[in-house]
Amino acid sequence: MAALDSSNSRIADAAGQGKPGGVLGREHRALSVGIVSVVMLIAFEATAVGTAMPVAARELHGVPLYAFAFSAYFTTSLFAMVLSGQWSDRAGPLAPVTVGITAFAAGLLMSGTAGAMWLFILGRAVQGLGGGMVIVGLYVVVSRAYEERLRPAIMAAFAAGWVIPSIVGPLAAGTVTERLGWRWVFVGIPVLVVLPLALALPAIRRMASGPADPEAPAVPFDGRRIRLALGISLGAGLLQYAGQDLRWLSLAPAVAGVALLVPAALGLLPRGTYRAARGLPSVVLLRGVAAGAFISAESFVPLMLVTERGVSPTLAGLSLAVGGATWALGSYIQSRPRVEPYRERLMVLGMLLVAAAIATAPSVLLPSVPVWIVGVAWGFGCLGMGMVIASTSVLLLKLSAPEEAGTNSAALQISDGLSNALLLTAGGAAFAALGGGSAAGHAASAGGSHPVAFAAVFLPMAAVGLAGAWVATRLRAAPGPR
Repeated sequence: MAALDSSNSRIADAAGQGKPGGVLGREHRALSVGIVSVVMLIAFEATAVGTAMPVAARELHGVPLYAFAFSAYFTTSLFAMVLSGQWSDRAGPLAPVTVGITAFAAGLLMSGTAGAMWLFILGRAVQGLGGGMVIVGLYVVVSRAYEERLRPAIMAAFAAGWVIPSIVGPLAAGTVTERLGWRWVFVGIPVLVVLPLALALPAIRRMASGPADPEAPAVPFDGRRIRLALGISLGAGLLQYAGQDLRWLSLAPAVAGVALLVPAALGLLPRGTYRAARGLPSVVLLRGVAAGAFISAESFVPLMLVTERGVSPTLAGLSLAVGGATWALGSYIQSRPRVEPYRERLMVLGMLLVAAAIATAPSVLLPSVPVWIVGVAWGFGCLGMGMVIASTSVLLLKLSAPEEAGTNSAALQISDGLSNALLLTAGGAAFAALGGGSAAGHAASAGGSHPVAFAAVFLPMAAVGLAGAWVATRLRAAPGPR
């Protein structure tokens, strides 16, 4: 905790926010440290679980379902995001954050004790319910408790919360996986829930609880949006199933998935999102494009290094560790007041860095290319992601009225989660279709290798990243009223 406080203090002081009235000033200090602690918990889960996942999938005989273990998290989080957004707008973010952290811990325990791959995936789905609730609730906290001038700095602090987990998480998870077993990675993380609960919840109760306008009539839950959220989750789940079961019979769930998913997505995202209309729709679209391409590619990096280059789980995880620091640096850069007039250009640059990093990663499939190239490339990619992700959050809150912060934050996270689920499904289907699942499962013992299967994941994601650079040119709102 002292390391976190020191890390955040340096960032805030450098940005001129350490003085009274800043994110670490007397008024906001407890809340800032509390919610960044929640972000740290999510970061530890992401970095540690990603390191242990290849070993878990192999032991549970579920390598062909490897992508499903990641996408199940994002699928259930889609429903949770809509529910959390409405719940937060109606009664404040305290309850969604509390319930979300509890579900997050319960899902980790389910995965850690699973005896079969389908039980493991079920635990990941429960984690997604919790994670979806938490992340939207935190955005509402930021919109209510921090004035506009402080929001870039608190988003930079969120990114700083990834630095320590990104460095310590892979090393700790790899060591635990090799010495004690992968299950302890999942079972051990819920212990970290106690600290975020103790720090964040009292501060949220004091500064951001209750409806945005206490005197206004209570806003009822929008049953239509809840049904659409359920439809988008079911549709994404059916598409994932079809993508992992590559037979003619899978066309039926694929068609049903599209029939549920498309109208639900159109109803939940801002009008004009999928044609990149200027302003808020493009902000929401860019978030999905950036996150989906990057996370889908990153999910396969440890598996590629372990199975194709014989790297240990610890070193495979550490190859991505530098990304935490550069992600925080990118987020810090976007928080500087001098950068504000150039935010859109900065985001274009960020997406170009992301695309270049993803395209470079599969070069290690060539034996002559050193493994450390992945770490260097991912450092630059994370720098770009830090610029883009924090900036989309800042722009979304800037374009949202206070009473719409929950709904619009949910839309941003839906775009993020839906893109992750769909692109992971597409990447996983391509990987399995080209023999990646069977090759990865037997590479170490039988010498089998299908580098084309990995290339089929990374290169299309790089193309998606390039498309995101174009979307980033359309973030400035069109003239006239919103």
